[in-house]
Amino acid sequence: MLQEEQQSQLPPIETLFNPNSMEYALDPGPQCQALSERGRLVWYAPWMCWIMTRMPDIMECWKQEYLSSDFYDWEFAPPRPTEDSWTNFEKALVGHSLLADPDHHRLIRKITSPAFSRNVVDNINRRIEPDIQRLFKELGDVEEFDYIEQVAKHIPFISITRMVGIPEKYWPQIKQTVLTFTETWNPTISEERRAKAQEDSNRAIDILLEVIAERRASPGGEEDFLSALLKVEAENDDFDEWDIVTLILALIGAGADTTLVAQQWSAYALLTNPDQVPLALESTAAFSNAFSEIMRWAANSKMGFARYIPEDRELLGQQVKKGQMVLMMPHLKDHDPNFFDKPNDLDVRRHFDPDVLFGYGPRYCIGAALAKHQLYLSMSELFKRFPNASLAEEPERDLEDHNSITFKSLRVKTGL
Repeated sequence: MLQEEQQSQLPPIETLFNPNSMEYALDPGPQCQALSERGRLVWYAPWMCWIMTRMPDIMECWKQEYLSSDFYDWEFAPPRPTEDSWTNFEKALVGHSLLADPDHHRLIRKITSPAFSRNVVDNINRRIEPDIQRLFKELGDVEEFDYIEQVAKHIPFISITRMVGIPEKYWPQIKQTVLTFTETWNPTISEERRAKAQEDSNRAIDILLEVIAERRASPGGEEDFLSALLKVEAENDDFDEWDIVTLILALIGAGADTTLVAQQWSAYALLTNPDQVPLALESTAAFSNAFSEIMRWAANSKMGFARYIPEDRELLGQQVKKGQMVLMMPHLKDHDPNFFDKPNDLDVRRHFDPDVLFGYGPRYCIGAALAKHQLYLSMSELFKRFPNASLAEEPERDLEDHNSITFKSLRVKTGL
Protein backbone atom coordinates (compact mmCIF):
# COMPACT_ATOMS: atom_id res chain seq x y z
CA MET A 1 0.00 0.00 0.00
CA LEU A 2 1.22 3.50 -0.74
CA GLN A 3 2.44 5.48 2.26
CA GLU A 4 0.35 8.52 3.33
CA GLU A 5 2.99 10.99 2.11
CA GLN A 6 3.03 9.35 -1.32
CA GLN A 7 -0.77 9.22 -1.50
CA SER A 8 -1.06 12.92 -0.66
CA GLN A 9 1.01 13.71 -3.75
CA LEU A 10 -1.20 11.67 -6.07
CA PRO A 11 -4.25 13.01 -7.93
CA PRO A 12 -7.62 12.22 -6.30
CA ILE A 13 -8.71 8.69 -7.22
CA GLU A 14 -12.00 10.00 -8.67
CA THR A 15 -9.98 11.73 -11.42
CA LEU A 16 -8.54 8.34 -12.43
CA PHE A 17 -11.51 6.05 -11.80
CA ASN A 18 -15.00 6.88 -13.05
CA PRO A 19 -17.08 3.78 -13.88
CA ASN A 20 -19.88 5.99 -15.25
CA SER A 21 -17.64 7.49 -17.94
CA MET A 22 -17.49 6.50 -21.60
CA GLU A 23 -13.74 5.99 -21.23
CA TYR A 24 -14.40 3.30 -18.63
CA ALA A 25 -17.15 1.72 -20.75
CA LEU A 26 -14.81 1.40 -23.73
CA ASP A 27 -11.72 0.24 -21.81
CA PRO A 28 -12.15 -0.30 -18.06
CA GLY A 29 -8.79 -2.00 -17.56
CA PRO A 30 -6.54 1.04 -17.01
CA GLN A 31 -8.97 2.66 -14.57
CA CYS A 32 -9.42 -0.58 -12.62
CA GLN A 33 -5.68 -1.00 -12.37
CA ALA A 34 -5.22 2.60 -11.20
CA LEU A 35 -7.72 2.02 -8.41
CA SER A 36 -6.19 -1.30 -7.39
CA GLU A 37 -2.69 0.19 -7.25
CA ARG A 38 -3.86 2.94 -4.88
CA GLY A 39 -4.21 0.49 -1.99
CA ARG A 40 -6.10 -2.39 -0.40
CA LEU A 41 -8.89 -0.11 0.85
CA VAL A 42 -9.49 3.15 -1.00
CA TRP A 43 -11.89 5.96 -0.11
CA TYR A 44 -14.06 6.89 -3.12
CA ALA A 45 -15.74 10.23 -2.45
CA PRO A 46 -18.35 10.22 -5.29
CA TRP A 47 -20.03 7.21 -3.68
CA MET A 48 -19.09 8.04 -0.08
CA CYS A 49 -17.65 4.57 0.40
CA TRP A 50 -14.51 2.49 0.76
CA ILE A 51 -13.49 0.19 -2.07
CA MET A 52 -11.81 -3.14 -1.28
CA THR A 53 -9.50 -3.83 -4.20
CA ARG A 54 -7.51 -7.03 -3.56
CA MET A 55 -8.75 -10.59 -4.07
CA PRO A 56 -7.28 -12.16 -0.89
CA ASP A 57 -9.04 -9.49 1.20
CA ILE A 58 -12.32 -9.89 -0.69
CA MET A 59 -12.30 -13.66 -0.35
CA GLU A 60 -11.54 -13.44 3.38
CA CYS A 61 -14.45 -11.02 3.80
CA TRP A 62 -16.76 -13.39 1.92
CA LYS A 63 -15.58 -16.34 3.97
CA GLN A 64 -15.58 -14.77 7.44
CA GLU A 65 -18.53 -12.39 6.91
CA TYR A 66 -17.08 -9.83 9.30
CA LEU A 67 -18.89 -6.95 7.54
CA SER A 68 -22.66 -6.52 7.52
CA SER A 69 -24.78 -7.30 4.46
CA ASP A 70 -27.78 -5.49 5.95
CA PHE A 71 -28.75 -2.44 3.87
CA TYR A 72 -30.18 -0.76 6.98
CA ASP A 73 -26.72 -0.75 8.58
CA TRP A 74 -25.61 1.78 5.95
CA GLU A 75 -25.10 5.28 7.34
CA PHE A 76 -27.33 6.81 4.63
CA ALA A 77 -30.10 4.21 4.77
CA PRO A 78 -33.56 5.27 5.88
CA PRO A 79 -34.45 4.38 9.50
CA ARG A 80 -34.97 0.68 10.05
CA PRO A 81 -38.76 0.22 10.03
CA THR A 82 -40.38 -1.22 13.13
CA GLU A 83 -42.24 -4.50 12.78
CA ASP A 84 -45.66 -2.92 13.25
CA SER A 85 -45.05 -0.74 10.16
CA TRP A 86 -43.47 -3.31 7.84
CA THR A 87 -44.64 -3.48 4.26
CA ASN A 88 -44.46 -6.84 2.48
CA PHE A 89 -41.05 -5.87 1.12
CA GLU A 90 -39.75 -5.00 4.58
CA LYS A 91 -41.20 -8.16 6.12
CA ALA A 92 -39.26 -10.19 3.58
CA LEU A 93 -36.04 -8.18 3.54
CA VAL A 94 -35.92 -7.11 7.20
CA GLY A 95 -37.85 -9.76 9.11
CA HIS A 96 -36.57 -12.69 7.05
CA SER A 97 -33.49 -11.21 5.48
CA LEU A 98 -31.00 -13.76 4.21
CA LEU A 99 -28.57 -10.87 3.84
CA ALA A 100 -28.72 -9.56 7.38
CA ASP A 101 -28.53 -12.76 9.45
CA PRO A 102 -25.56 -15.02 8.59
CA ASP A 103 -26.73 -17.84 10.87
CA HIS A 104 -30.20 -17.91 9.33
CA HIS A 105 -28.65 -17.68 5.89
CA ARG A 106 -26.50 -20.76 6.51
CA LEU A 107 -29.51 -22.66 7.88
CA ILE A 108 -31.64 -21.80 4.86
CA ARG A 109 -28.89 -22.80 2.43
CA LYS A 110 -28.55 -26.14 4.20
CA ILE A 111 -32.21 -27.10 4.33
CA THR A 112 -33.03 -25.81 0.83
CA SER A 113 -30.16 -27.55 -0.95
CA PRO A 114 -32.56 -30.28 -2.21
CA ALA A 115 -34.50 -27.55 -4.02
CA PHE A 116 -31.44 -27.12 -6.23
CA SER A 117 -30.86 -30.81 -6.83
CA ARG A 118 -29.78 -31.97 -10.28
CA ASN A 119 -33.26 -33.36 -10.89
CA VAL A 120 -35.02 -30.05 -10.10
CA VAL A 121 -32.53 -28.05 -12.15
CA ASP A 122 -32.89 -30.39 -15.14
CA ASN A 123 -36.69 -30.13 -15.00
CA ILE A 124 -36.53 -26.33 -14.89
CA ASN A 125 -34.15 -26.27 -17.85
CA ARG A 126 -36.56 -28.45 -19.84
CA ARG A 127 -39.29 -25.88 -19.16
CA ILE A 128 -37.13 -22.96 -20.30
CA GLU A 129 -35.66 -24.50 -23.48
CA PRO A 130 -38.89 -24.41 -25.60
CA ASP A 131 -39.41 -20.74 -24.68
CA ILE A 132 -35.91 -19.85 -25.86
CA GLN A 133 -36.36 -21.85 -29.05
CA ARG A 134 -39.64 -20.03 -29.70
CA LEU A 135 -37.95 -16.62 -29.37
CA PHE A 136 -35.51 -17.50 -32.14
CA LYS A 137 -38.18 -19.17 -34.29
CA GLU A 138 -40.31 -16.02 -34.15
CA LEU A 139 -37.45 -14.06 -35.72
CA GLY A 140 -38.07 -15.87 -39.01
CA ASP A 141 -35.58 -15.71 -41.86
CA VAL A 142 -34.39 -12.19 -41.15
CA GLU A 143 -31.17 -10.71 -42.47
CA GLU A 144 -30.59 -8.65 -39.33
CA PHE A 145 -32.08 -8.25 -35.84
CA ASP A 146 -31.43 -6.62 -32.46
CA TYR A 147 -30.41 -9.40 -30.07
CA ILE A 148 -31.14 -7.32 -26.97
CA GLU A 149 -34.61 -6.13 -27.95
CA GLN A 150 -35.85 -9.29 -29.67
CA VAL A 151 -34.22 -12.01 -27.57
CA ALA A 152 -32.22 -11.02 -24.49
CA LYS A 153 -34.84 -8.76 -22.86
CA HIS A 154 -37.34 -11.62 -22.77
CA ILE A 155 -35.11 -14.32 -21.29
CA PRO A 156 -34.69 -13.11 -17.67
CA PHE A 157 -38.45 -12.92 -17.21
CA ILE A 158 -39.05 -16.28 -18.89
CA SER A 159 -36.32 -17.94 -16.84
CA ILE A 160 -37.48 -16.58 -13.48
CA THR A 161 -41.18 -17.31 -13.97
CA ARG A 162 -40.56 -20.82 -15.29
CA MET A 163 -37.95 -21.52 -12.63
CA VAL A 164 -40.17 -20.43 -9.76
CA GLY A 165 -43.38 -21.79 -11.28
CA ILE A 166 -45.43 -18.57 -11.57
CA PRO A 167 -48.54 -19.16 -13.72
CA GLU A 168 -48.64 -17.15 -16.95
CA LYS A 169 -51.78 -15.28 -15.84
CA TYR A 170 -49.62 -13.40 -13.33
CA TRP A 171 -46.77 -12.57 -15.71
CA PRO A 172 -47.93 -9.05 -16.70
CA GLN A 173 -48.29 -8.04 -13.05
CA ILE A 174 -44.90 -9.31 -11.91
CA LYS A 175 -42.82 -8.27 -14.91
CA GLN A 176 -41.92 -4.80 -13.55
CA THR A 177 -40.43 -6.31 -10.40
CA VAL A 178 -38.11 -8.50 -12.43
CA LEU A 179 -36.84 -5.34 -14.11
CA THR A 180 -36.36 -3.21 -10.97
CA PHE A 181 -35.84 -5.49 -7.97
CA THR A 182 -32.08 -4.99 -7.70
CA GLU A 183 -32.71 -1.26 -7.28
CA THR A 184 -34.55 -1.82 -3.98
CA TRP A 185 -31.32 -1.75 -1.95
CA ASN A 186 -28.86 -0.09 -4.37
CA PRO A 187 -27.05 2.63 -2.36
CA THR A 188 -25.85 4.56 -5.44
CA ILE A 189 -29.28 5.58 -6.79
CA SER A 190 -31.79 8.18 -5.63
CA GLU A 191 -34.15 7.56 -2.72
CA GLU A 192 -37.12 8.18 -5.05
CA ARG A 193 -35.97 5.54 -7.52
CA ARG A 194 -35.30 3.06 -4.72
CA ALA A 195 -38.75 3.72 -3.19
CA LYS A 196 -40.44 3.10 -6.56
CA ALA A 197 -38.64 -0.24 -6.89
CA GLN A 198 -39.80 -1.21 -3.40
CA GLU A 199 -43.40 -0.42 -4.41
CA ASP A 200 -42.98 -2.79 -7.37
CA SER A 201 -41.71 -5.46 -4.99
CA ASN A 202 -44.66 -5.03 -2.62
CA ARG A 203 -47.04 -5.74 -5.49
CA ALA A 204 -45.00 -8.75 -6.56
CA ILE A 205 -45.01 -10.22 -3.05
CA ASP A 206 -48.81 -10.00 -2.99
CA ILE A 207 -48.79 -12.09 -6.17
CA LEU A 208 -46.26 -14.58 -4.76
CA LEU A 209 -48.39 -15.10 -1.65
CA GLU A 210 -51.40 -15.72 -3.87
CA VAL A 211 -49.47 -18.22 -6.00
CA ILE A 212 -48.25 -20.03 -2.87
CA ALA A 213 -51.83 -20.26 -1.56
CA GLU A 214 -53.06 -21.62 -4.89
CA ARG A 215 -50.28 -24.21 -5.03
CA ARG A 216 -51.06 -25.36 -1.49
CA ALA A 217 -54.78 -25.62 -2.30
CA SER A 218 -54.17 -27.56 -5.51
CA PRO A 219 -50.79 -29.27 -5.37
CA GLY A 220 -50.00 -30.74 -8.74
CA GLY A 221 -47.13 -32.61 -10.28
CA GLU A 222 -45.05 -29.50 -10.97
CA GLU A 223 -41.32 -29.91 -10.58
CA ASP A 224 -40.22 -26.32 -10.11
CA PHE A 225 -38.52 -24.27 -7.42
CA LEU A 226 -41.75 -23.37 -5.61
CA SER A 227 -42.83 -27.00 -5.33
CA ALA A 228 -39.43 -27.92 -3.95
CA LEU A 229 -39.59 -25.11 -1.38
CA LEU A 230 -43.09 -26.05 -0.26
CA LYS A 231 -41.78 -29.55 0.35
CA VAL A 232 -38.90 -28.11 2.41
CA GLU A 233 -41.39 -26.05 4.43
CA ALA A 234 -43.52 -29.11 5.22
CA GLU A 235 -40.47 -30.94 6.55
CA ASN A 236 -38.75 -28.12 8.54
CA ASP A 237 -40.19 -26.11 11.42
CA ASP A 238 -37.47 -23.45 10.99
CA PHE A 239 -38.58 -22.64 7.45
CA ASP A 240 -41.82 -20.80 6.71
CA GLU A 241 -43.78 -19.01 4.00
CA TRP A 242 -41.78 -15.81 4.32
CA ASP A 243 -38.54 -17.71 3.86
CA ILE A 244 -40.03 -18.96 0.58
CA VAL A 245 -40.90 -15.40 -0.46
CA THR A 246 -37.42 -14.13 0.46
CA LEU A 247 -35.69 -16.90 -1.49
CA ILE A 248 -37.80 -16.21 -4.56
CA LEU A 249 -36.96 -12.51 -4.29
CA ALA A 250 -33.29 -13.48 -4.01
CA LEU A 251 -33.61 -15.46 -7.25
CA ILE A 252 -35.25 -12.48 -8.93
CA GLY A 253 -32.44 -10.26 -7.68
CA ALA A 254 -29.76 -12.65 -8.91
CA GLY A 255 -31.42 -13.47 -12.21
CA ALA A 256 -33.02 -10.29 -13.51
CA ASP A 257 -30.84 -7.47 -14.81
CA THR A 258 -27.69 -9.53 -14.25
CA THR A 259 -29.06 -12.13 -16.68
CA LEU A 260 -29.81 -9.44 -19.25
CA VAL A 261 -26.25 -8.14 -18.96
CA ALA A 262 -24.86 -11.68 -19.24
CA GLN A 263 -26.99 -12.35 -22.33
CA GLN A 264 -25.76 -9.37 -24.29
CA TRP A 265 -22.10 -9.76 -23.34
CA SER A 266 -22.12 -13.50 -24.09
CA ALA A 267 -23.53 -12.85 -27.54
CA TYR A 268 -21.13 -9.96 -28.15
CA ALA A 269 -18.08 -11.94 -26.99
CA LEU A 270 -18.81 -14.95 -29.21
CA LEU A 271 -19.86 -12.88 -32.23
CA THR A 272 -16.57 -10.97 -32.07
CA ASN A 273 -14.52 -14.12 -31.43
CA PRO A 274 -16.04 -16.74 -33.75
CA ASP A 275 -13.08 -19.09 -33.27
CA GLN A 276 -14.20 -19.50 -29.65
CA VAL A 277 -17.80 -20.53 -30.47
CA PRO A 278 -17.25 -24.29 -30.99
CA LEU A 279 -15.03 -24.49 -27.90
CA ALA A 280 -17.51 -22.61 -25.71
CA LEU A 281 -20.54 -24.62 -26.90
CA GLU A 282 -18.85 -28.01 -26.87
CA SER A 283 -20.83 -29.00 -23.75
CA THR A 284 -22.59 -27.50 -20.75
CA ALA A 285 -19.41 -28.03 -18.73
CA ALA A 286 -17.32 -26.26 -21.36
CA PHE A 287 -19.72 -23.34 -21.40
CA SER A 288 -19.69 -23.09 -17.62
CA ASN A 289 -15.99 -22.24 -17.79
CA ALA A 290 -16.41 -20.21 -20.98
CA PHE A 291 -18.96 -17.96 -19.30
CA SER A 292 -16.54 -17.11 -16.50
CA GLU A 293 -14.01 -16.13 -19.17
CA ILE A 294 -16.60 -14.12 -21.12
CA MET A 295 -17.48 -12.07 -18.05
CA ARG A 296 -13.79 -11.60 -17.14
CA TRP A 297 -13.04 -10.44 -20.69
CA ALA A 298 -16.10 -8.18 -20.76
CA ALA A 299 -15.10 -6.43 -17.51
CA ASN A 300 -18.55 -4.84 -17.48
CA SER A 301 -19.01 -4.37 -13.72
CA LYS A 302 -19.17 -0.89 -12.22
CA MET A 303 -20.04 -1.26 -8.57
CA GLY A 304 -19.26 -4.61 -6.93
CA PHE A 305 -20.67 -6.15 -3.74
CA ALA A 306 -21.89 -3.78 -1.00
CA ARG A 307 -21.14 -4.39 2.68
CA TYR A 308 -21.45 -2.11 5.73
CA ILE A 309 -19.09 -1.54 8.67
CA PRO A 310 -20.75 -2.68 11.94
CA GLU A 311 -18.50 -0.68 14.29
CA ASP A 312 -15.60 1.78 14.29
CA ARG A 313 -12.41 -0.15 13.66
CA GLU A 314 -9.21 -0.45 11.70
CA LEU A 315 -9.69 -2.27 8.41
CA LEU A 316 -6.85 -3.13 6.05
CA GLY A 317 -4.75 -0.32 7.43
CA GLN A 318 -7.49 2.33 7.35
CA GLN A 319 -9.57 3.80 10.16
CA VAL A 320 -13.19 3.19 9.19
CA LYS A 321 -16.44 4.23 10.87
CA LYS A 322 -19.63 2.42 11.74
CA GLY A 323 -22.19 2.59 8.94
CA GLN A 324 -19.77 3.32 6.12
CA MET A 325 -20.16 1.27 2.96
CA VAL A 326 -17.44 -1.02 1.63
CA LEU A 327 -17.65 -2.11 -1.99
CA MET A 328 -15.80 -5.34 -2.76
CA MET A 329 -14.63 -5.21 -6.37
CA PRO A 330 -13.24 -8.55 -7.55
CA HIS A 331 -13.50 -7.39 -11.18
CA LEU A 332 -10.59 -4.95 -10.76
CA LYS A 333 -8.20 -7.82 -11.52
CA ASP A 334 -9.91 -8.93 -14.73
CA HIS A 335 -7.64 -7.06 -17.18
CA ASP A 336 -4.57 -6.99 -14.96
CA PRO A 337 -1.62 -8.83 -16.58
CA ASN A 338 -0.38 -9.68 -13.08
CA PHE A 339 -3.45 -11.93 -12.70
CA PHE A 340 -4.15 -13.12 -16.24
CA ASP A 341 -1.85 -13.89 -19.12
CA LYS A 342 -2.87 -11.88 -22.21
CA PRO A 343 -5.88 -10.40 -20.38
CA ASN A 344 -7.29 -8.70 -23.49
CA ASP A 345 -7.66 -12.05 -25.29
CA LEU A 346 -10.82 -14.15 -24.96
CA ASP A 347 -9.77 -17.71 -24.16
CA VAL A 348 -12.78 -19.83 -23.14
CA ARG A 349 -10.45 -22.58 -21.91
CA ARG A 350 -8.70 -20.25 -19.46
CA HIS A 351 -8.35 -21.83 -16.00
CA PHE A 352 -9.87 -20.13 -12.95
CA ASP A 353 -8.75 -21.11 -9.44
CA PRO A 354 -10.88 -20.16 -7.67
CA ASP A 355 -13.76 -19.09 -9.90
CA VAL A 356 -15.44 -16.25 -7.99
CA LEU A 357 -17.85 -15.04 -10.69
CA PHE A 358 -20.83 -16.17 -8.60
CA GLY A 359 -19.33 -15.30 -5.23
CA TYR A 360 -17.41 -17.45 -2.79
CA GLY A 361 -17.95 -19.38 0.43
CA PRO A 362 -21.24 -18.88 2.30
CA ARG A 363 -22.40 -16.28 -0.25
CA TYR A 364 -21.89 -18.38 -3.38
CA CYS A 365 -24.95 -17.93 -5.61
CA ILE A 366 -27.24 -20.94 -5.22
CA GLY A 367 -28.70 -20.35 -8.69
CA ALA A 368 -25.36 -20.36 -10.53
CA ALA A 369 -25.96 -23.66 -12.36
CA LEU A 370 -29.36 -22.48 -13.61
CA ALA A 371 -27.97 -19.15 -14.78
CA LYS A 372 -25.16 -20.76 -16.75
CA HIS A 373 -27.42 -23.35 -18.36
CA GLN A 374 -30.01 -20.88 -19.64
CA LEU A 375 -27.14 -18.89 -21.19
CA TYR A 376 -25.82 -22.08 -22.76
CA LEU A 377 -29.28 -22.75 -24.22
CA SER A 378 -29.47 -19.22 -25.62
CA MET A 379 -26.02 -19.21 -27.21
CA SER A 380 -26.49 -22.72 -28.60
CA GLU A 381 -29.77 -21.72 -30.22
CA LEU A 382 -28.29 -18.49 -31.62
CA PHE A 383 -25.44 -20.25 -33.43
CA LYS A 384 -27.51 -23.29 -34.36
CA ARG A 385 -30.09 -21.14 -36.12
CA PHE A 386 -27.59 -18.63 -37.50
CA PRO A 387 -24.20 -20.40 -37.82
CA ASN A 388 -22.79 -17.52 -39.88
CA ALA A 389 -24.00 -14.79 -37.54
CA SER A 390 -21.84 -11.69 -37.09
CA LEU A 391 -22.09 -8.21 -35.66
CA ALA A 392 -23.77 -5.74 -37.98
CA GLU A 393 -21.91 -2.88 -36.26
CA GLU A 394 -19.94 -2.16 -33.12
CA PRO A 395 -22.62 -1.54 -30.47
CA GLU A 396 -22.84 1.80 -28.68
CA ARG A 397 -22.25 1.56 -24.93
CA ASP A 398 -25.11 2.58 -22.64
CA LEU A 399 -24.04 4.39 -19.46
CA GLU A 400 -27.47 4.39 -17.80
CA ASP A 401 -27.33 1.01 -16.04
CA HIS A 402 -26.57 1.48 -12.33
CA ASN A 403 -24.38 -1.60 -12.01
CA SER A 404 -22.95 -2.66 -15.39
CA ILE A 405 -21.74 -1.52 -18.77
CA THR A 406 -24.45 -2.42 -21.28
CA PHE A 407 -25.25 -1.84 -24.96
CA LYS A 408 -27.97 0.37 -26.42
CA SER A 409 -28.58 -2.31 -29.03
CA LEU A 410 -26.80 -5.36 -30.41
CA ARG A 411 -27.46 -5.63 -34.13
CA VAL A 412 -26.75 -9.11 -35.54
CA LYS A 413 -26.38 -10.05 -39.20
CA THR A 414 -27.70 -13.57 -39.55
CA GLY A 415 -25.76 -14.54 -42.70
CA LEU A 416 -28.91 -15.98 -44.30
